[in-house]
Amino acid sequence: MAVKPTKSSKITPRDFFMNLLVFGALYTSAVSLLALMFAYINTLFPDNLGYYGNYAQEIIAPSSVLIVIFPVFILISWLLSRDFKQNSEKKEIKFRKWLIYLTLFATTVTIIVDLIALVSNFYQGELTSQFVFKVVAVLLVALGIFWYYFLDLKGSRILKPRFFAWLISLVVLGALAAGFFIVGTPVQQRAERFDERRISDLQNIQNQLVNYWVQKEELPENLDELTKDKLSGFVLPIDPETGLNYQYNKLTAFSFELCIDFKTDSQDYPVLSSYKERYPSMVPAVYFPDSLVNNWGHGKGQTCFERTIDPELYKKPKS
Repeated sequence: MAVKPTKSSKITPRDFFMNLLVFGALYTSAVSLLALMFAYINTLFPDNLGYYGNYAQEIIAPSSVLIVIFPVFILISWLLSRDFKQNSEKKEIKFRKWLIYLTLFATTVTIIVDLIALVSNFYQGELTSQFVFKVVAVLLVALGIFWYYFLDLKGSRILKPRFFAWLISLVVLGALAAGFFIVGTPVQQRAERFDERRISDLQNIQNQLVNYWVQKEELPENLDELTKDKLSGFVLPIDPETGLNYQYNKLTAFSFELCIDFKTDSQDYPVLSSYKERYPSMVPAVYFPDSLVNNWGHGKGQTCFERTIDPELYKKPKS
C-alpha cells in the first residue's frame, strides 16, 4: 500500500527553483566575496615570490558578480522568509533540507582543508602575512555560513533574518566600496586604459624607429618616413581619445624623444605604496644606457620620453 505523502513533504515547482536559486546565489556570492578579499590581500601584502598580473581586473571581476548576484540572494531570501511565515511547513521541505546539509558539509570541508593548509604552510616556513589573512578570510566566510544555517536547521532564532541580512549587506557593501579606493572610479579606470593604450602605441613607434635606424643607420626626420615601406604594413597610430598624432623629435644622430598628453599620473594610480614599490611597472630597454631605470612612468599632461640608441648593441645583420 502506497504511503500518502504528508503536507510537509510536498514541493511545488516554485519552491524547488526558489530554494535552488537562493543557494546558488549564496555559493556564488561567497566565492566572489572571497575572490575580492583575496585581491585586496594580494594588494596589501604582496608576496615577493608571487606573480601579479592586472590587479584591477582581479578586483573588478568579483565586484561585478557581487553587485548583481548578492541582491538576488537577499531578494530571494526575503521572499522565502515571507513564505515561511505564512506556511511554516515549507521550511521542512526535504529538498531544502538537502541543500542546507550540503551547505553544512561544504563549509565543514572548507574549514578543515583551510586549517590543514595553515598547519602545512607553518611547517614549511611559508606562513606569510598574505597566506594567514587569506586563511582567516576563508574561515570567517565559511564559519558565518555554517553558523547561520546550522541554527536555521535547529530552529534557533538568535539572529533574526532581517538583522542577518543587514549585517552581511554591510560587509559586502564595505568590501565593494574598498575597491574604489584601490582601482578608482569607472571614469578614472577609463582614463587609465586610454593612457595604457598610449604607452602601447609609443612602444610600437619606438620599435619601428629602432628598426629603421638598424636598417639605415640613421633616424628619420619625421614619423611619416616609417610608413613609406609598404611591405612592412606599419600604420602610424594616433591618440585613441583625441585623434591627434604622437609627437616625435629627432635630437641627435642616435637619440630621439616621443611625446603625448596623458590624462592620468602613473604614480597616482590607486595602488597601495607597498604593492607599487615591490612591483613597479618597469619596461626595460637594452638600447638605453641606464636600462634598469628606463620605464614608461608619466605625469599628467604633456610627457616626453627620451631614448638613445647604442650603436654597439644595434647593428645591421651581416648578409
